[in-house]
Amino acid sequence: MHLQRIAAFSESGRGGNPAGVVLADALPDAASMQALAADVGYSETVFAAPAGDAWRVRYFSPLAEVPFCGHATIALGAALANREGDGVYALQLSRAHIQVEAWRERGRVMAALQSPPTRSRPAEPGLVSEAMALFDLDQGDLDPSLPPGLMHAGADHLLLALRDRQRLASMRYPFEAGRRLMQDAGLTTIALVVAESPQRFHARNAFAIGGVVEDPATGAAAAALGGMLRDLGWPHGGAVDILQGQDMGSPSRLHVQVGPEPGESVRVSGETHRIDD
Repeated sequence: MHLQRIAAFSESGRGGNPAGVVLADALPDAASMQALAADVGYSETVFAAPAGDAWRVRYFSPLAEVPFCGHATIALGAALANREGDGVYALQLSRAHIQVEAWRERGRVMAALQSPPTRSRPAEPGLVSEAMALFDLDQGDLDPSLPPGLMHAGADHLLLALRDRQRLASMRYPFEAGRRLMQDAGLTTIALVVAESPQRFHARNAFAIGGVVEDPATGAAAAALGGMLRDLGWPHGGAVDILQGQDMGSPSRLHVQVGPEPGESVRVSGETHRIDD
């Protein structure tokens, strides 16, 4: 299997979230894909093979298969553009059909995904209490304008909005306890965010269930956040920017475009660069 290493949602050729990308004539067996993802060690490696008019796609973290990964989809878009040319590519996931678009702009390969359908609901108080204890948060740390919620755009995420940017910067949690909580609650990440303005957020996403402490850019959670903001009537003005990875030394920017229809797909776009260049 030929592996490419591509960072998604980078800024001016720096930072971003690295993903492994494998384009194959046919998908390998699941055990082989899982073994390669574990060897690569990135939060996700994506595998894609032609399937009629679409590409059959599966995503693997170092520990398990995941239903959808945003930054790996953006990296896949860049790989497809480099091999097939700029354009829109239909993707057949295990639980949804989506698309990714890729194009060249100012010497960079840009990509945008259309997420699976979105949905959100308030989080159960017991789950919120467990998550707050995990991150050593108290009620005064939370932003009352954006209450804790469960949000979905191909995968499930718990959102905790904080008042203070410095509190976000100091995010810590016990890894094994976090992994157990996410596993028991069926969560892909726990997203901690701070709203700098209605259209600009700072984010960190705990991803212990995938075998890493956190991602520097999380496209699936960004799409889910866009859907949740729409459901809440948040004044997003049609788009928000999410800054992530600064506290990890890997600055990332995700641009999220939110349409008016409840539950519809959200568009998440960003810059890419090849790590092995």
